[in-house]
Amino acid sequence: MNYNIKEIEGIDLIHANKLAAVGITTLEELLEKGSSLQGIEDLEKATEIDRHLILEWVQLADLFRIKGVPGEYYKLLEAVGVHTVKELKAQFPETLYSKMVKANRQQKLVQKLPSLGMVRSWVSQAINNQK
Repeated sequence: MNYNIKEIEGIDLIHANKLAAVGITTLEELLEKGSSLQGIEDLEKATEIDRHLILEWVQLADLFRIKGVPGEYYKLLEAVGVHTVKELKAQFPETLYSKMVKANRQQKLVQKLPSLGMVRSWVSQAINNQK
């Protein structure tokens, strides 16, 4: 996973520069350094970025490990309570898909829903790639 941290929604140039100053320029580095509560607290102290914002970014970076999720679909996953690969791994694809259809009907998060096949692929990737 070689995404730049600027690809995460909410990481603007100011935040990206603060993270770069402590050696974080990729999502992989963000996941590595923010993988524990202590890591998040250390990042908060070093960057003066609120820990809740850092946690949100770490969760998004986690979902970016799943092919097909980066882009607009992670917002849909968040809307149904899936914030991490670990949470995605625990889902039944058909149930998750139904929740996503309902959430999108109510909140209009995406123009085109993922297919059930895509959702099955995400869950399968989560099961196979969970660290």
